Parts: sequence; C-alpha cells; structure tokens
Amino acid sequence: MAQTEHANELPDLPADLDEAVHRCLVAGFGGATTVPDTLKRLIDRGLGGVILFTRNVRDGDQVRGLTELLRTLRPDLLVAIDNEGGGIGHLVGAGAPEVPGNFALGVADDPELTARCADALAGHLTSLGITVSYAPVADLQHQPHNPIVRTRSFGADPELAARHLRAWITATEARGVASCAKHFPGHGGTVTDSHHDMAVDPRPYDELARDVEPFRAAVAAGVPMLMSAHVVFPALDPERPATLSPRILEELLRGGLGFEGVLVSDALEMKAISERYGEAAGARLALAAGADQVIVAVPDLGVTLACRDAVLQALRAGDLPAERVLEAAGRVRRLAERYTAGPGVPSGVVRAWDSGAGLEAARRAVRGRALPAPARGAHVVDLFPPPHPALNWGGEDLLTEVRALDPTATGTAVTEEPPDLAGFVAEVLGSAQGSPLLVATYDAGLHPWQTRLRDALLAGRPDTVRVDTGLPEPGDTEDGAGAEGASGVVCSYGRGRVNLRAVAEVLTGG
Repeated sequence: MAQTEHANELPDLPADLDEAVHRCLVAGFGGATTVPDTLKRLIDRGLGGVILFTRNVRDGDQVRGLTELLRTLRPDLLVAIDNEGGGIGHLVGAGAPEVPGNFALGVADDPELTARCADALAGHLTSLGITVSYAPVADLQHQPHNPIVRTRSFGADPELAARHLRAWITATEARGVASCAKHFPGHGGTVTDSHHDMAVDPRPYDELARDVEPFRAAVAAGVPMLMSAHVVFPALDPERPATLSPRILEELLRGGLGFEGVLVSDALEMKAISERYGEAAGARLALAAGADQVIVAVPDLGVTLACRDAVLQALRAGDLPAERVLEAAGRVRRLAERYTAGPGVPSGVVRAWDSGAGLEAARRAVRGRALPAPARGAHVVDLFPPPHPALNWGGEDLLTEVRALDPTATGTAVTEEPPDLAGFVAEVLGSAQGSPLLVATYDAGLHPWQTRLRDALLAGRPDTVRVDTGLPEPGDTEDGAGAEGASGVVCSYGRGRVNLRAVAEVLTGG
C-alpha cells in the first residue's frame, strides 16, 4: 500500500481536530532500536499510542531504550502491549515473569494469588516503560469448540471471572499501568477466531447477558480501558460486529454499564474487519460507533495512514461528527495524563515483584483423575499445533520440561499429523518399550489428528498416562471417567512454560 503522509485534496482541518484524529490511533511499527520517520511524523501530529510486539523486543535494556526514545518524541504517548501471561505475550526476550494463563488462575481460585501474578506482569511493564497492558481477558469460556479464548479466560462462571478480574485490575492499577478488559461484550460463545473470519454468537439476549457481567465487574473495579470484540451478536445488533455497532458500544457499554473510560478496538487488520470492511473503513466506522481508539497493529505504517486519512476525509465530508472525535480524543488525553510520567522511563526504583507466584499458581491448578505415580525414564509424546501467529505463544513443549527434571526421559514433540501414522505409532511403541509412556495433547477436540494419534498409542499401550495441556476433554478431570483404558489423566489448564513445568513435576516427582 502506498504511504500518503497527508490527504491534500481537501482543505486542512483545524489543528485541534487534526490532533484529535491522531490521538484516536494506536500504531504498530517495525524496529527495535529506531523509530521510523513516518511514525515520528504521526507522533508529532498527536498519535495516541503505539503497540509493541515481539518484533520490537530483543532484551530488557533495549526495550527500555525504545520506550524512552518514543517518549522523547511525545511525553504523553501511550506505549502498549498484549501481556496476558500463560505464554501469550511478547516480552520473553526481555525477561518477562512466567505466570499461567487465566484459566489456571481460575482453577486455583485464589484472587490474592491472581493479584500477585498480575502485579508481577505489571511491575515488569513498569520497569520497561510500558504503560498500557491489553489484559486481562474478561471473556467467559463456555463454548467447547471456541478456537481462540479457551485458557485465556478465567472460566465459564461470571462470578468467578468477576472476582479474578477485580484482583487483576486492582493490582495492575497499583503499579500505575493501565489495564484493559477484553473483548466486549464477550468472545467466548463463538466457534470462529476473529483473526481469521467474522465470528457470530447466535445466542439469545438472556444468555449473552451472563457474558456481559464480568465486564460490568471490571467497570465497577475501575478498569480504565475496554477492548471491543470483532463479533456479531444478532440479539444485540444483527448487522454489525460489536466494534462497529453503536447499539453495543454506546447503548449497552456506555449507557447500560456506565463505562466512561477509553474504549479501544481490537486490531483492524484482523480478517473479521479487514476482509468485510477494510481497515480504513473500519477505523471510520468504529469511531463513529463509539470507539475512542483503533489499533492498527501491522508494521506497515501505510495501513495506519490509510486509516487516518479515511477519518480525516469523513470529517471533511461531514460524514463523521467532529464532536465524536473530539470526545474520543479527550478520553485518550485524560488516560495519557494519568498513566504517563513525562519524558523517559517512569522515574524511581520499581518495587520488586514475586517471581515465584506464577509457578505456585500453575502447581495449584494441576488436576487429574487417578493421578499416576511419579515415573523416571519415561517416553514423552507431546502433541500440539503450531503457535498462533497473533498470540505469540512460544511453542514450549512438555518433553523439554520433563527432561529438565529427569535427563533420562526420551520422546518427541509433534506439531502435525505424521504422514505415516501407523509407522509413527509403531516407532513410538518400540522406543517406549520397557518405559512409562506419557502422551500429551493440546485442545485435541479442536485438532482431530491429535485424537487419532493419541488413541492409536493408547490402543498399543493401555497403560499410557495422558496429559491435557489445554482445556480438558469431557471426563478428563477427577469428576469424570476419562478415556477408555487410560491409566491416568493429568490436566494443566494451560500451556505456558510454568504450566508445563508444574505438570512435569507431577509426572517425575521432581
């Protein structure tokens, strides 16, 4: 896409309105130590924020240098990042604290422990000069075929989710970092990942109301930001996804929940928006619907410029009221005043955080039916799909964690169905002869190849110990019967490194 720095075909807008348009944008960019000239010009005109990704991260000192450089360009620039924990984050190279995902925290169900995990993440952000965390996830996970929320959610119970959201938001706020509950009014009832297509939640209003309750709790807890979902809810608005719907953003969120903070869109380049509307039209429609900021996360700043120019054009043509943009920019400005500390990295020594909270939480979340006795020298087969490109789960495998505790363990990690399944099974059974066999899956219900391979191994070795590293399948917890023939099922409720380490401890006695 060609980059146009300014739309010159119509007269310029007043300076305050031009700045307001830029305040409503959050831009991704490429580079770890320098700032592209195009981004510098956007910042000079009032850009509201930037979002960092793994591409912007090498180590802690580098990130601190980058955020300091960004704030020398504009002291009140918001610097944001997705920082949910559970392996979903972009700061591994910068020494991010290891904490489990939300579902494991919900299983442990200790809000004080959740607060300690959130404090660790927020403390680390503060030490890096990052002021906005696009977390926590407030979606309820109750659709078994949902492909995107799952262990990112605290669970299916709105009251459980509410108490953990309160703990997370309060701890993050105490660190001076802006939290952001997402994805309003809930992404957990869909069977489509909005990164790939438009998701639809067909449930009636009374069922959707349960999903709204965690967001109501987040608002009551003082969450300064909410993120909208690229999901169509026919019971709320049959025509537009929440991100583009005045009924959902203005009537339900502002009017019904009384939210007065900054409402930010999920990334506009996600196919739910980009393939149906285009990023530029999405930016214009989202702001018109009631969003205060729109995220354009791709590093191609031409996409950001196109979104900016579409909003400028709509203002000039009278298709977008200036009052709406000024209102949105005012909210962003007040947020920036509250969560930025002037030029450079926030001053002062950052208070230490509990680096052991994440592993403690992961250990307390491990559950199982007929938990096996610890075994040494096991053969581990770990089945999982490739990492989601947008979430940056790092591809950690259980074998590595088992071998860290038991160097005599053997095995393999498998990310796709072997072309010769029977041959692969025979090879595994031969390698595992005389040794305990452990087979781990990750959301096998969504990936039938994992089920086929696991069941073939179980047929050959009925004493196989099974491990669920995502959401457990029906019957895989202590309340159920489990898979036929399995000698034990261990559930980690997440696949972050600490989740796998906690499971490895149970399996090896380490």
